[in-house]
Amino acid sequence: MVDAGARLGLAVSRKVDRRAVVRNRIKRGLRESFRAQRTRLAPGEYVVVARPGAAALDAAALQRALLTLLQRAGALPPAPPAGTMPTAACTDRVQPPSR
Repeated sequence: MVDAGARLGLAVSRKVDRRAVVRNRIKRGLRESFRAQRTRLAPGEYVVVARPGAAALDAAALQRALLTLLQRAGALPPAPPAGTMPTAACTDRVQPPSR
């Protein structure tokens, strides 16, 4: 059997939205977000159950929600802190100019 890597299972019920168009939009957005992160994930099966609030979100918000979920589950490393200052690890390598 060939290792399939990370696989995604989606459950988007009629409770999320009664219209199939909306449910399919949610599934497409989640699949695309997952596909973009697939190489960073450990092999295994990931199952996402959409909640009714997902119907009100746009594609970018769905992507952020999935990334947050994967980080909370420990499947992705936490996002680096925002800002322009280098981290402590970067500043340790910088040598001051000699006089």
